[in-house]
Amino acid sequence: MNQVLNKKIASLWVQLFSNNFIRNKFILTVLILLSTLIFLPYYFSIIEKRNGIVLNDIVLNSLPAKDVSILIFSIIWSLSILMFIKAVQNPRLFVIFVTSFTFLTVSRIITIYFVPLNPPIGLIELKDPLSNFFYGNTFITKDLFYSGHTATMFLMYLCFKNKILKAIALVATLMVGFLVLLQHVHYTLDVLAAPFSVYIIFRVVKCWLKGI
Repeated sequence: MNQVLNKKIASLWVQLFSNNFIRNKFILTVLILLSTLIFLPYYFSIIEKRNGIVLNDIVLNSLPAKDVSILIFSIIWSLSILMFIKAVQNPRLFVIFVTSFTFLTVSRIITIYFVPLNPPIGLIELKDPLSNFFYGNTFITKDLFYSGHTATMFLMYLCFKNKILKAIALVATLMVGFLVLLQHVHYTLDVLAAPFSVYIIFRVVKCWLKGI
């Protein structure tokens, strides 16, 4: 049974990447993603040095700041592992997610640059050794608009087709969105903007890949 399933999955990968259109665009996507990840530590070192605006956030003002790093870390990486398992089994899902995540990352570089914000009052350092690795092993406080944590969770929600998985991803999105506010690492605006931004990115990627 496992051998039959493995052969079927292998066949799906071969079939998808035998399409020159998909293969070439995915190679380009991977190159952009790798270049972006290399660039991020240098970019954020510049962003951290500039001065921005402190928003008067009535939601944050009503929430006592609490360190919920472990819970945020657990939710994000548990869902990420689930996405990885499903993506290995479904190359179409893999390509859509990686491409969308690349567009998401590039778009945040742009929005963070054009929306200079200082960190919220009461911010507590978010301890996530895996994510922070790509930030240069330094806690970044000004990568604010829009929330990458919330956005990534919602991207998984959009990518999943199974109703149960979508429900899990949606709950995870809501939880992470609330928890980053509770820890005061983002403004409410950052969290609310994330799903809208990701939805646009997701639709653009689907068009770019021509209905994959």
